[in-house]
Amino acid sequence: MSLASASPARPVRAARLVDHFQHGLDAPICLTWELTYACNLACVHCLSSSGRRDPGELTTDECKSVIDELERMQVFYVNIGGGEPTVRPDFWELVDYATAHHVGVKFSTNGVRITPEVARRLAGSEYVDVQLSLDGATAEVNDAVRGEGSYDTVLRAMENLAAVGFAGFKISVVATRHNIGQLDEVRDLADRYGAQLRLTRLRPSGRGADVWDELHPTAEQQRQLYDWLVANGEQVLTGDSFFHLSAYGEALPGLNLCGAGRVVCLIDPVGEVYACPFAIHDAFRAGSVRDEGGFARVWRESPLFLELREPQTGGACTKCSAYDACRGGCMAAKFFTGLPLDGPDPECVQGHAQAALAGDRSGAPRPSEDHSHRGPVRGQPVLLGIPTRRDSRPDRMCDESPLAGLDIR
Repeated sequence: MSLASASPARPVRAARLVDHFQHGLDAPICLTWELTYACNLACVHCLSSSGRRDPGELTTDECKSVIDELERMQVFYVNIGGGEPTVRPDFWELVDYATAHHVGVKFSTNGVRITPEVARRLAGSEYVDVQLSLDGATAEVNDAVRGEGSYDTVLRAMENLAAVGFAGFKISVVATRHNIGQLDEVRDLADRYGAQLRLTRLRPSGRGADVWDELHPTAEQQRQLYDWLVANGEQVLTGDSFFHLSAYGEALPGLNLCGAGRVVCLIDPVGEVYACPFAIHDAFRAGSVRDEGGFARVWRESPLFLELREPQTGGACTKCSAYDACRGGCMAAKFFTGLPLDGPDPECVQGHAQAALAGDRSGAPRPSEDHSHRGPVRGQPVLLGIPTRRDSRPDRMCDESPLAGLDIR
């Protein structure tokens, strides 16, 4: 994969990765692809407001065409998520197609379908990785966010993977004020099963916007998290989740840059391409894989992506002595809390966002799409029937059941 900036004449220093990445690449190095919004859970912080299947999701053949494009673009691997991606009836067919076409797969799952048989299948592949979602070291903490019984489900999946020798699978934890004190226990849990811990930031995206005020770590916990990452970060994956914490002093492992539209993006279940996996909103929609030129044209020519790759002013944050460390923080976190994009991160460790957060935020943007289950399902698992017809689509729009018209028995 070659480096390519939006302005080729711009000099690029080789000293830091961010100096390469901030102007974009020929292809994303971290592509998230949500295959479906269907999910058997109703997690309170779900960034994509998943639950019900969208009637317009990409067909099997359309997904394969996207994979063909990714192969041509030399995208090394794709992060597959949802929803719960394993509930798509063609999930394994698409995984096999991707790996056969030199596109590695890491998929995120709540573990509901990681049976002993599936675990053996996964252990036999060199190009598929698994990431299990777990938001607490105990059922009490995890299930309050992910639903009753979800802790036991993911532990069974971990046991099944460990039993067949699948080493190095990921355990992904969204950091909240209820599990910050359990980080050592979660790390020990990962070690017990031969897994690697991944920590990610709670964003006010999707349903997360409704619980962000009550779940995001306190200022004291932010410092606790930073100190823990400094001590343990070399063994913990974080991606670009916590670069805003680098303003405390020492830079944390990871990109330490908002990669939206530069090195990361999202394809949603209906083929829309967004600059950031945490900013599913029309303001960050760059195009569709169904448009002429497909994904490659969106990535390389989208006006939104080209704008994001231009030098950013940083706004008021450039006056802060910590700006070079935190770069103003997370775009999605600012957007969905109603803060200006050129202002401080809502969790700015210098406290520069406190006044704005204390004001009226009733006009903060809401996600463009909401596929949440209807009815009293929050806090408990949802039994989801799985359609069996290849490439079949529901015959009603999402204000009805997205599984309407399908034989799920």
